[in-house]
Amino acid sequence: MVTVRFEHVTKKFTEVVAVNDVSIEIEDGELFTLLGPSGCGKTTLLRCVAGFYVPENGKIFFDDLEVTHIPPNLRETGMVFQNYALWPHMSVFDNISYGLKIRKMAKKDIDEKVYEILELVRLKGMEERYPYQLSGGQQQRVALARALVIEPKVLLLDEPLSNLDAKLRIEMRNEISRIQKRLGITTIYVTHDQEEALAISDRLSVIDKGIVQQVGTPVEIYSVPNNLFVADFIGECNIIKGTIRSIDDYIELETESGHTFVGVAEEGKKSSFSVGQTAYAAIRPENLELKEESSDSNHIQGTVKYAQYFGKVNRLFIEAIGERILMDADPFKTHDIEGKEIDVYADVNSTLILSEM
Repeated sequence: MVTVRFEHVTKKFTEVVAVNDVSIEIEDGELFTLLGPSGCGKTTLLRCVAGFYVPENGKIFFDDLEVTHIPPNLRETGMVFQNYALWPHMSVFDNISYGLKIRKMAKKDIDEKVYEILELVRLKGMEERYPYQLSGGQQQRVALARALVIEPKVLLLDEPLSNLDAKLRIEMRNEISRIQKRLGITTIYVTHDQEEALAISDRLSVIDKGIVQQVGTPVEIYSVPNNLFVADFIGECNIIKGTIRSIDDYIELETESGHTFVGVAEEGKKSSFSVGQTAYAAIRPENLELKEESSDSNHIQGTVKYAQYFGKVNRLFIEAIGERILMDADPFKTHDIEGKEIDVYADVNSTLILSEM
């Protein structure tokens, strides 16, 4: 397997910059996700790895080999497309074996490899079926098997679960994770689904408007977002705008309504803040707690407009300080809370102070 390295990669379509000066290193055997909203450039970047697009600037390496201008058929990558791209007139066996036949492999070796991969993706016994006879999840497994049977150095997955229903998406992301870990293949996975990215990735890159906003593990990205976009895009987050009033061990922020929030900044970013600067307090719904007595800072008093029950938590929608505040609360303590006034509090160490970029 290989490491994949992007060095200052830029890709344009006429005057539109789809990928802007991207530099990332993906480790050998890692499942790395490119995550971002539609049109952010993540699929364009994946297609640059596959060789379908050639960047205007920058270089792409597999280990120490530059592959920027190497044709797709010589890059030793396997790709699973969003729509699976299965040949409807071919059986499961023929779809999977197509790449091996193109490589003029002996029939005995083809049979051996196909049956081995069918067992890996749990499709043994379905080799004679046609795509129309398969469920969406089974079609996805065929597409994955076809990409893997040629033993690529890098596996590329472009929104592979987007056409599946919610329950099947969870099942298939677990299957992809199992197969990837068993093979140890370097994998680049594209998705717009934050939950999917957090669940499946060793590390991920959050991309917006062609620019990498942050690279890190799922825990790092969720718990310590680099900026306002990452905090708002990854999961639910209360974003409260204000002005920095003081910077010491903690940063103090004052909102237009006169409320004070005290929090922490990402290590290395604190020095970039200054008194009088516009900044944002970011608080995850699960980091708010009910508090009977008031506090000088990080205290929110408001009215619960409505609640949504999610089993383990009640998601409260609170109207307070001119904002809609989300809180995840114990459903047994908040089962009859709609329309009531409540006081909630966020610990200073769970309150992140962020800049816009």
